[in-house]
Amino acid sequence: MTVLLVNPNTNGSTTAAMVEIALSAGTGLDFAGRTAPFGASMITEPEALAAGARAVSALLEEAFARREPLEGVIIAAFGDPGLDEARRRLTVPVCGIGEASFHEAAAGGRRFAVATTTPALEDAITARVARAGLVAQFAGTIFTEADPVEAIAEEARLIAFLKAAVEKAAQSGAEAVIIGGGPLARAAAQLHRVCAIPIIEPVPAAARRIRSMIGEGASGAPLPQ
Repeated sequence: MTVLLVNPNTNGSTTAAMVEIALSAGTGLDFAGRTAPFGASMITEPEALAAGARAVSALLEEAFARREPLEGVIIAAFGDPGLDEARRRLTVPVCGIGEASFHEAAAGGRRFAVATTTPALEDAITARVARAGLVAQFAGTIFTEADPVEAIAEEARLIAFLKAAVEKAAQSGAEAVIIGGGPLARAAAQLHRVCAIPIIEPVPAAARRIRSMIGEGASGAPLPQ
């Protein structure tokens, strides 16, 4: 049995990187990646997020057609496109990397922020935090000072951009900072070495959360806080 890691954008190399990172989280689960057959190569604005939700639905339909034996599903884009619909349709546990990171960042009552590259998705991120019931602990989203596509073009520059955003979030009172985005997953893993504040990586957070949901025998409904 396998956990399906569904990437709602069309970048297959991002899918492969996220599967590798999920496997390294040490949950004992096996992960199989699936990449969106249509949509954007990077989700940077609401229209692409909506296309990502449609792509998630298409990928799940494909899995049903193949009768793949699944233990769970992870929606591997930070805006969690298609998560609510997947939960309504599936009987196995489903989580999103955004939702999982919110809960991990908020553990113990911590105040948390998001550092990411996509200012056009600010409202969507805030809406998902609200959906998770964690607005009271949310310190907001800090964006890197570069075009989203340009920001990820070189890892060293991306890390520098994100480090500056993390420092700004810490100054605003955040006690933990989420690095928000599937394409940022490798950079997120590097930030632990250069940031004093706790850094939350969404992909490992989702691997741990889906492991807990499977262990609890959860359905597609969210875990209680």
